[in-house]
Amino acid sequence: MDNYLLWVMAGIALIIAELLTGTFFLLVLGIAALSGAAMGWLGQGFWPQALVAAAVAVAGVIWVQRHPRSSRGEPMASLDAGQVVTVDHWTDRAGGRARVRYRDTLWDAVVEGATDGEVFHITAVEGNTLRVSSRRH
Repeated sequence: MDNYLLWVMAGIALIIAELLTGTFFLLVLGIAALSGAAMGWLGQGFWPQALVAAAVAVAGVIWVQRHPRSSRGEPMASLDAGQVVTVDHWTDRAGGRARVRYRDTLWDAVVEGATDGEVFHITAVEGNTLRVSSRRH
C-alpha cells in the first residue's frame, strides 16, 4: 500500500473524530495528514511528507489558538431574552429581587432599573436566576 493512502486514511479518521468531538484541533491534524498525502501522491518520500504534515499541523494549531471561535469565552445569547415575565411576589422590592412566573414556573429574578410595575422582560439568564427589566431590549 502506498504511503499516501495511509496518510489519507489517517486524515479521514481524524476529520471524522473531529466531527464527533467538535474540536478544531483534530480537524487541523486531519488536514495536516491530507497534506502529507498530497506530498506522497506527488511522489515525494516519507520525510518530505512528514515534514509538510508537521508544518501544516503546527501552523494550524497556532492559528486555532490565535483565532478562537466566536462563542468561546462569550456566553451564547439566551433564547429567553425579551420574553415577558410577571411578578408573583416581591422578596426585596427595594433591592430589586422578586419571584416571577415564567413558563408556568417560579424563578428568582433580579430587576435591573425601576421596580415599578408587575410585568418585565428578560434580559439575561444566569443559572436559575433571571435578569429582568421594565424596558424591552
